[in-house]
Parts: sequence; structure tokens; C-alpha cells
Amino acid sequence: MQQQFFERSTACFLADDAAFAPQPELLSVAGHIAHAAITIEWFIAGAFSPAGFDMDFPAHEREARSITTLREARARFTSAYALAIVKLEHTPMTELLIPIADGQIMGGAPRCAIAAAMGDHTAHHRGALSVYARLCDRVPAMPYA
Repeated sequence: MQQQFFERSTACFLADDAAFAPQPELLSVAGHIAHAAITIEWFIAGAFSPAGFDMDFPAHEREARSITTLREARARFTSAYALAIVKLEHTPMTELLIPIADGQIMGGAPRCAIAAAMGDHTAHHRGALSVYARLCDRVPAMPYA
């Protein structure tokens, strides 16, 4: 559902909107979508890693900024959610209840807690992108309809 909500509310963007950002230092439309995808991958990798989460956020931002087309950003988002769905659906509950490695992010929480965190994160970027859409004279669809 998280994926559907995000895709529905961002479907209003056209290819020409990919580079739009309200300020130069902010992520573009494509960058936001790419960042949401990269973060889904990050949640999966970090929750199941003995070392916990990769905290090199500048590298994550560079990667998101390197994706400049809506086609590439949307493909990455679809792929990230496919990975997450497979991982969470096919991992036994006993493994999903293992605590995430201690660290700055979610340390000690059960691995399955990332599902809610992914929803919160994509909702945050869905909201930001709805503002971007309005600034581009687009009308974002109601995500829950």
C-alpha cells in the first residue's frame, strides 16, 4: 500500500518536471523519488546487517542526486519496493523479530519495525512532492483513493 500511495500521489509529474526543485540546494523531483527508493533499500540492508545501518548520508544524497530522470527514479522506486516486499514476505517471523544491531538508528527494535519506518519515510517525501507538484502546476492525486 505504501508503494501504491507514493506512486499515485506522484503520478502527476511529467518528464520535464524531473529537474524541478524550489531551491537549488533541495532535491529535485527525480532526486526525491530516487531518495525514497534508496532509503527503502537502506532500511532492508541495515535491518538485516550485523553492522546495522550505513550512516554515510552524504553518499546517499550524492546517489539520489545522480538520478535525474523520472523514468530512472520511478524504476528504482519500483525495484526497491519489490526487494522489500520479497524480503519481508519470505523471511520467517523468528528472523524478523531479531533485534536490529545497536547503533544510531532503530538499534534493538525488531527487524520488522522497518515496515512502519518505511511507511513514515515515504509519506514524508510524498508530502514534500505534493508541494513540488503544486509548484509545477500539477494536481497530485489523493493517495488513498
